[in-house]
Amino acid sequence: MGTVRQVQITFDCAQPGRVARFWCEVLGYVTEAKDDDPSAAASDPTGAGPRLYFQRVPEGKVVKNRVHLDVRVGTGLAGEERLAALQAESDRLIALGATQVQVLLADEENESCIVMQDVEGNEFCLD
Repeated sequence: MGTVRQVQITFDCAQPGRVARFWCEVLGYVTEAKDDDPSAAASDPTGAGPRLYFQRVPEGKVVKNRVHLDVRVGTGLAGEERLAALQAESDRLIALGATQVQVLLADEENESCIVMQDVEGNEFCLD
């Protein structure tokens, strides 16, 4: 059996086009999503990142995600410099329709991160 080399991340959602466009803005991905399509996809134009797939489902989100994306905006940064970069990205994403849920400050084991929700309430972290 061969080794899997690529993955696609799938989102269940009510408005696939809207959610796809949000994630394209977050990650610099591209899509041709329309609001009335039952599904949409977003891809990294460089080919480096995974494809994101958005499918319409009838039920709404009711519990916390078991899997989430970490948007790596603070890589290599620490302390106040890291927190400032995370907050700047949080502000940009809030303007796109995201919600900031919680700021987790650095401790002895982990650097700071910010828990966010996308336009349909799916959790993700700015890391």
